[in-house]
Amino acid sequence: MSNQDPISMNDRRSGMNYNHMNQHVTSLFGTADDDDDDNEQVPRSPFVLTGLPPEPQEGNIEYKLKLIDPNPFRLEHLITQMNWRLQEGQGEALYEIGVEDCGTLSGVSSEELEASLTTLKKMADRLGASITILYERKLENERHIVEVLVRKVPDDQHFIDLRVAVLGTVDSGKSSLVGVCTHNELDNGRGRARLNLFRHLHEIQTGRTSSITHEILGFNDLGESIDYGCCRTANEICNRSTKIITFIDLAGHTKYMKTTLFGLAAHAADFAMLCVDAPSSVVDTTREHYSYARTLDVPVFVVINKIDLCSKTSIQQTITCLTYLLKQGHGSTQLQPFVVQKEEDLVKAADMFIEKSICPIFAVSCVTGENIDLLKKFLNILPPRMTSKDQERLSLLPVEYRIDEIYMNNASGAAVVGGTLKSGLIKAGESYLVGPLLDGTFLPAKITTIHRYRVPRRVVYAGQAASLSLLHIGGSRLRKGMVLVPTTSNPEACVEFIAEIYLSMHHTNTPIRKGFETTVQIENIRQTALIIEMDKEELHANTQAIVTFRFRNRCEYVLEGSRLIFRSGQQTKGSGRVIKVLPQIQQ
Repeated sequence: MSNQDPISMNDRRSGMNYNHMNQHVTSLFGTADDDDDDNEQVPRSPFVLTGLPPEPQEGNIEYKLKLIDPNPFRLEHLITQMNWRLQEGQGEALYEIGVEDCGTLSGVSSEELEASLTTLKKMADRLGASITILYERKLENERHIVEVLVRKVPDDQHFIDLRVAVLGTVDSGKSSLVGVCTHNELDNGRGRARLNLFRHLHEIQTGRTSSITHEILGFNDLGESIDYGCCRTANEICNRSTKIITFIDLAGHTKYMKTTLFGLAAHAADFAMLCVDAPSSVVDTTREHYSYARTLDVPVFVVINKIDLCSKTSIQQTITCLTYLLKQGHGSTQLQPFVVQKEEDLVKAADMFIEKSICPIFAVSCVTGENIDLLKKFLNILPPRMTSKDQERLSLLPVEYRIDEIYMNNASGAAVVGGTLKSGLIKAGESYLVGPLLDGTFLPAKITTIHRYRVPRRVVYAGQAASLSLLHIGGSRLRKGMVLVPTTSNPEACVEFIAEIYLSMHHTNTPIRKGFETTVQIENIRQTALIIEMDKEELHANTQAIVTFRFRNRCEYVLEGSRLIFRSGQQTKGSGRVIKVLPQIQQ
């Protein structure tokens, strides 16, 4: 077995032409008109053929050649090592049995494999963790390689949770795909699966999503999916799961683009699932959604939906279009497409996906159920983006809770807000400041109760989404875009800020000058802003500039370094970063 690094192999492949790409696609899906050649062997993934990269010193992946009856001192060392790997993976670790530290796939015999798994289970039992065999492969010399998932929910949590934003153009089957995954019931080909997600009557009548919908999919410690097919309520799913995937189903129609962009930016998704309609292939909305996700630094994986409605030739053409999009669709950032077809590719795809070097591609059908289980297994082993060091660092920072939903508790009269905690630690019973109001002031508010996934909680940690019940403040005074900060801080709202922007598209004949108005999206803030200063006279498409924005309606709480996206209909689109916040002038 070769011991080459798969990343370097992908770099060497980046210069290959599309003929070679078509050959690779053909090897995965077969030829379009030669259906009776069933004996042709499908090549294995290049990640499996060339071994693995050297074992990382940090992270949640551990290589072990074999673990056979270690002495007590060695066993304690192995348990400590497993505990550290679990902490690095926020409760999840991947063990590669039969792999040397350099990445060479040496394998172990059947007796050695059985003894190694016994030792691994003994280590996991000492830590209160569970093990699940993800994939077992037999080498040519009758030796085995096994990939094992070790999972332990942290003591201060009930489950591991990830948020996945569902993007894609209209009629690409986003809601149907989420409905099939979360309700364990196939679609009838006429949109029955998506009815479980719709919130409004006009969505049911038109079949098009116009709002932001949340649905959850759970996994237990054995890797089995826990969904509404076996549970009646979200509370039951959470109680029976050790990992929760929250799907943020977003609208695909262009007239709801503001809602889609708000959901992607404000709800702080960990990953984005880009749905592509196989018969229609890649369209302009698909490119735009992909660009927004990459601008906000959200890793993207692709699901080609409705493969039961088209031929293998159409699937090959769609993957070729996706290849061009991944390599040219977002500036200088290039991703290598990686079509996941077998279980043996899942762990490699998830690992390399986090490093942003590849883009996993799944081809599924919600009617026949083809490759739906493969997609679920990928979500099960997908590790959290935030490492333990990042979690600890953010928890030590001051509280910053971004509000993206406003509710009202009719029973108590208290205001209920939904949002994401970016930093700090929130506990029930503590007091904070909420704002800014129209005049830039912040009001005191006390948190009475906390709910996550409709289940009461006492604590919210950085990176988690939760709903808070606030006393001493009316719901009519709150709005989306506000923040919750400590009472000891001195928060300042701003009307103006300076940003470094890049204009990616501008179709009008007149270039952008001072006085140009556009809609700016900064995390949970969405408001019309006016350009009052520029470092150049005119700004054309595909150029950069440093500009000063002024909010048109009210002041906002903006922090330096925040990413922003601005757009004006279908004519003007761009992105940037806040480099300086100008304090509000008191009048």
